[in-house]
Amino acid sequence: MSKLLKRAAERGFTLIELMIVVAIIGILAAIAIPKFADLITKSKESSAKGSLGALRSAVSIYYSDTEGIFPVDMAVGLTSGNKYLDQVPGVTIPPVSMVSNPGHVNSTAIRTLAAGAINEAGGWYYNSGIGTVQVNCAAHLDTKGSTWSLW
Repeated sequence: MSKLLKRAAERGFTLIELMIVVAIIGILAAIAIPKFADLITKSKESSAKGSLGALRSAVSIYYSDTEGIFPVDMAVGLTSGNKYLDQVPGVTIPPVSMVSNPGHVNSTAIRTLAAGAINEAGGWYYNSGIGTVQVNCAAHLDTKGSTWSLW
């Protein structure tokens, strides 16, 4: 009798039990991986929004310091002497597959009103007449379905 109890105690998991565990892990991974990828995209969007906010704040402070004059050249006006910004931050537009957005690489390029309307080149769009700063991406959408240039 003791041999029978000893043998039962040494028994491992059956193949069915192992297959059930593997299936559960697979289901959890199928749910978690897309959510994780979405969080990465949202964090990159948040970084772009933070950089946009920093640029807008610097333009506002410049406007206040110069008593109502916006910088003609945003890059030079805001970074000379490191008074407002050390450098113009780059903007990365991450790809968003669910809204057909291929994304743009990190760019510090500044397109001005004189160069024409907002396009798809990436970087920043600056209107020195009214001091507005926008993301230079008119057609692509973010994860919430908003156009990047409307931020």
